[in-house]
Amino acid sequence: MGEFVLAAEEFTPPGVGTFIYPPIFGEITKPIFQVVLAAVIVMAYFTFVTRKLTLVPSRSQFAAETIYGLARNTMARDQIGGAEFKPFIPLVLGLFSFVLVNNLFGIIPFIQFPSMSRIGFPIALALFVYVTYHYAGFRKHGFVGYIKHAALPPGVPIFVAPLIVVIELFTKFIFQPLSLALRVFAAMFAGHLILVLAVVGGEFLLFSGSALVVAAPFAFVAAIAFTFLEVLVMSIQAYVFALLAAVYIGAAVSSEH
Repeated sequence: MGEFVLAAEEFTPPGVGTFIYPPIFGEITKPIFQVVLAAVIVMAYFTFVTRKLTLVPSRSQFAAETIYGLARNTMARDQIGGAEFKPFIPLVLGLFSFVLVNNLFGIIPFIQFPSMSRIGFPIALALFVYVTYHYAGFRKHGFVGYIKHAALPPGVPIFVAPLIVVIELFTKFIFQPLSLALRVFAAMFAGHLILVLAVVGGEFLLFSGSALVVAAPFAFVAAIAFTFLEVLVMSIQAYVFALLAAVYIGAAVSSEH
């Protein structure tokens, strides 16, 4: 019992320092390098796959067509609408692919860090989406028309209209971009921290030199299980990010609120 207490006191769980990396060269850190690498991977993949399209697709072409179909039909067309969605397909497809690759970096050997667990990157993407859907709304409805479209749903009783206007404007102009960024950031931050905790904890138990060594295999098994779960979470978060972007664009350009 004394050994257990002593070991527990010596173990230092991973914290925020896990997400801080020194510069590789100049001002370039590992997360910055990863987001650039992710952009290159996405562009190179779709460029390579679409060079020679065949009637009977290869596995890589089939995968690309599946991703494109998901972005085009389930996200862009269904959420933005048949009359408006086509110009936004590249944006939705790019967001989904880019976020997915950056998330999956968290389980890639020798990288093992999800870029979106650094809050600056989700905020930058959310601001890009924010500008896009408001620009689309202003372009479609005009300045006054879009503010009215965004702030006051049709059929609202006059006595509650002021309250609804405040809530709708807060939602459209403040809450939506914040929630878009924080959702993927929180999922990637928490998931990475859990994985690191399981691995570091297992390593600590393995070399503890006490009876606690018998618990080490369970920590490593938990790390493997969390890795598979994290793959699912990473994919879902990329899908949700792109889907919500399409939802916000659809709401901005719709003819009705």
